[in-house]
Amino acid sequence: MLDWRECPAVERQADKVSGAWVFRGTRVPVRALFENLESGASVDDFLAWFPGVGRDLVAAVLTHTERSLDDGAAA
Repeated sequence: MLDWRECPAVERQADKVSGAWVFRGTRVPVRALFENLESGASVDDFLAWFPGVGRDLVAAVLTHTERSLDDGAAA
C-alpha cells in the first residue's frame, strides 16, 4: 500500500482540499497528476496546466510511487 506520509513532496490538511493529498505548497491534488497521465497527458502538459506544481515535486511523487511498486513486488 502506498504511504503518502513518507513522500516529502506532498501534504495533507483536513481544511485544505477536503483533506486530499496535495502537492506541497499548492492546492493541486496528487490524484490530478495520475488522472491526467492516465488520460494521455504528458508530465509537461500537467506542469503547463498546473503552474504552481514544480517538476521536482512531480518527479518525487512518481519516484515514491515507483518505489512502492518495487516494495510490493518484494513482499
